[in-house]
Amino acid sequence: MPGTKRFQHVIETPEPGKWELSEYEASLPITEKSNPLTKDLDKANAEQIVQLLGQCDAEIFQEEGSAMPAYQDPEGGLVVLSGGGTSGRMAFLMSVSFNQLMKGLGQKPLYTYLIAGGDRSVVASREGTEDSALHGIEELKKVAAGKKRVIVIGISVGLSAPFVAGQMDFCMSNPDIFLPVLVGFNPINMARNDPIEDWNSTFREIAEKMQKLQEKQKAFVLNPAIGPEGLSGSSRMKGGSATKVLLETLLLAAHKTVDRGIAASQSCLLEILRTFERAHKVTYSQGTKIAALMKQKGRVYLVGWQTLDFQDVRGFLIGDHSDMFNRKEELIDQGPQFSFSQEDFLSSILPSLTEIDTVLFIFTLDDNLTEVETLVEQVKKKTPNIQALAHSTVGQYLPSPLKKLFPSIISITWPLLFFEYEGNFIQKFQRELSTKWVLNTVSTGAHVLRGKILYNHMLDLRLRNSKLFWRGLAMLQRFSGQPKAQCIKSLLKAIHFPQEVSEEIQAAPISYHIQVAHEKEQVIPTALLTLLFRCSIPEAKTHLTASPSVCETIKNILLRLGRKPDSQSTEPPSCPQEPIYS
Repeated sequence: MPGTKRFQHVIETPEPGKWELSEYEASLPITEKSNPLTKDLDKANAEQIVQLLGQCDAEIFQEEGSAMPAYQDPEGGLVVLSGGGTSGRMAFLMSVSFNQLMKGLGQKPLYTYLIAGGDRSVVASREGTEDSALHGIEELKKVAAGKKRVIVIGISVGLSAPFVAGQMDFCMSNPDIFLPVLVGFNPINMARNDPIEDWNSTFREIAEKMQKLQEKQKAFVLNPAIGPEGLSGSSRMKGGSATKVLLETLLLAAHKTVDRGIAASQSCLLEILRTFERAHKVTYSQGTKIAALMKQKGRVYLVGWQTLDFQDVRGFLIGDHSDMFNRKEELIDQGPQFSFSQEDFLSSILPSLTEIDTVLFIFTLDDNLTEVETLVEQVKKKTPNIQALAHSTVGQYLPSPLKKLFPSIISITWPLLFFEYEGNFIQKFQRELSTKWVLNTVSTGAHVLRGKILYNHMLDLRLRNSKLFWRGLAMLQRFSGQPKAQCIKSLLKAIHFPQEVSEEIQAAPISYHIQVAHEKEQVIPTALLTLLFRCSIPEAKTHLTASPSVCETIKNILLRLGRKPDSQSTEPPSCPQEPIYS
């Protein structure tokens, strides 16, 4: 078919039964593999989901020997942390924290962040913005203007984001000023190798070039393997957590290097990593209460203080923290979906709360507990479903009046780590990571319980960037067993329906298909049914409309047709006259 040259890098659909075999899995990037631990995630109850996702997160600490560069903070320079989506949000969070650390030490703030799509992407998902290498370069030029030495830490969990690739390439072309550091969790030979539409190199080519320059310490690549995600490809989970662990360990050690020499830096690396590993054990020891929160019905609102923290889950950060952002004016137009004040929460959200909604209050015992208590009392008048995620240090106790307001509290107590100033930040990082693990587990588990997960795949995803486009195509190949060309054809038909897929459309760049698919629902399930039944798009949509659960429908069909991911069936039947499910 015309335009298939752009799909040459796509792996041909393997023979039935070969998806789970090592020779095929070896060709998939680790971050896109299906984790054997969670292959039956969709059958798990809430308690089992917590346990399985906890086991996946534990894999972060099972890989040893990742090379970390020892470098000093550039005098009069800048450290830029950059990424798209979750990686960009991690960059934002860490740059804010390390600037606070430096201020507390009487030093000039050194860090800044870049996120694809600007500050609006910190509070609302804008996945398509990470597909432009030129966008990444222009944003880097703006923040680095006038600087003599700039370290750029580009975060791309799957080594795939063009936004980061462009920045790394630009840095290598300007070595007198820029030192690029690439962070991801795939081997270099598994970096994305399809063309970047507005650039002349693939991500893999750029990463390979960086790997060669690493010998001369003109570039660094940090890419330890941490195993597949619990929910296949969902890098906001383990990938985001590993990013936080890796970079906070590295940057804290870098400060030790400046103050005490390289030997001190190297000696503290392992201990910092172990504090994060202890945080994992402490967090998942609360599995029963995390599972109970996961089973709540209705909307969930997160109300946080400091850094502890849309339509199913919404977040509110109490207090004025707008100075943390590069361009806070970008957030003014976001309205009540992200709030900086208690008054905004009370006026915009409290009136709409119902009895089935849940409000989770996230705070530490160092926060203004009087303010927390006042807000909880007002929310409790609207819904009885209030819960708390409360972090404390040994020797701190939740006041009895506040404790009595909550039917359930996920209470996590942390030991004292260090007496030095940096120790406060290690504990802050532990609390943030712990909170992230709880919220990731709750939100992912809720999707499982609502029937949105097929085995351990998010089948009904929106194709909002190139990464998700390729992931969707891979799922069609995996679950249909049909040839690559047929899967591509069915995907394009589902995207562009009711418009016919002309030769001109087939030859269009991937960005055009993503633009059309951006707001369309059930693209992948629709395409999959046309492949399984050899039926038309309208017939597939009729089947999906008749079912309350897309994934349960697809799973029932696969089971009845003998087309599990590892089955030996090869021939899909014609579309039945009536739905085969009840």
